[in-house]
Amino acid sequence: GSAGHADTTLLLHVSKDRSNATALSIPRDLIVDIPDCPTTQEDGSTKVIAGSSGVRFNQSLGQSGRTPSCTMRTVTELTGVKPDNFMVADFNAVKTLSSAVGGVEVCLAKDINDPDSHLNLPAGEHLVQGEQALAFVRTRHSVGFGGDLSRIELQQQFLSSLMRQLKSNDTLTSPTKMVKLAEAATEALTVDSKLDSIGKLKDLGMELGKLDTKNLTFATVPVKDNPAEETPVTVVLKEESAQQVFDMVKNDISFTEVKKKEKEKKKKEDAAVAARLEGEKSEPSEVRVRVLNGGASAGSAGRELTYLQNEAGVTKSENAGNAPAELARTTLEYAPDQADQARALAEILGLSGAAMKPGESVTNSQGLPTMTLTLGKDFKGAGVKLDATSAKAPEDLQKSTADKVECAK
Repeated sequence: GSAGHADTTLLLHVSKDRSNATALSIPRDLIVDIPDCPTTQEDGSTKVIAGSSGVRFNQSLGQSGRTPSCTMRTVTELTGVKPDNFMVADFNAVKTLSSAVGGVEVCLAKDINDPDSHLNLPAGEHLVQGEQALAFVRTRHSVGFGGDLSRIELQQQFLSSLMRQLKSNDTLTSPTKMVKLAEAATEALTVDSKLDSIGKLKDLGMELGKLDTKNLTFATVPVKDNPAEETPVTVVLKEESAQQVFDMVKNDISFTEVKKKEKEKKKKEDAAVAARLEGEKSEPSEVRVRVLNGGASAGSAGRELTYLQNEAGVTKSENAGNAPAELARTTLEYAPDQADQARALAEILGLSGAAMKPGESVTNSQGLPTMTLTLGKDFKGAGVKLDATSAKAPEDLQKSTADKVECAK
């Protein structure tokens, strides 16, 4: 009887050319800042619900009268990505839609009998729908580590299977089948005004039908146990990895190797600029660089210096204060005989060849030749890779693609 909470949230990004998509799960227990949220009341008036700092993500819906738009605002605050639309599925919607598609095939690596979710199935493959489908996506105590992060993986397996099924039976490419599914969706889902008709939902489904399941990636926002809690019950961002993921989504970069996009990128790459990254690299301890703030937030040069010295091994680095002018993008200036040092630092920072500026040598405070790293407005934080256009998913990112069958463990 309540609005519910944002216990299961996915940010779905479909690439502009429809060659790939990413479904990014946001843990419900992630500590976030929820911004102020204007909401429309029943009488048509607008009420601003005050934001909250340092609270669980799932408080962005239902708590204090927050609506789905408040969850969307929280997603933007967290990721920097502004969603175009939203869909809300409650328990009944899961039951209705899983039945409307004729059930969803799932796989269990072991017997599960979970009295909390009421899922009772032996190991093996099963076709679940209705109450049983709801029990499957809700179970958590019987899988993985028994927490929300394990349940997220289970839900991603469920949605991957659903996508494979809709592709194999041509639902996503058949206007007639899509209309029937959209009819069920309009009864089951709460959607925003841009998706409030059978026709609009059908068109969205047809767009998703252009995807190859091997290029549909399910991933989870990189998180770690909250260090502020003696016995962690919440999680916080793994800042560097999470920012890489958010930047890739914002910049429409695939989490899978889409050959077409890779070829286009290589054609556009200026060979001379790319060559700056090729060749021998110095050891981090041999890299000498001064760090200037040229448009990044206050204190960025100091924080980056701490990262370079304490975590990256670039001990011959120093803070040189503010640059004479602000820059849109971070640059690394170096003399020709410092190229091996520049390549080493570029690898550490995630700099592109375009960010490397060959020039004349300068000296540091000790009178020794040094390079100059100027942090521009694109600087996202100490240790965060800078060049999103050449980004790869973090190695520790939990992810899978929708073409693979996985069994809940």
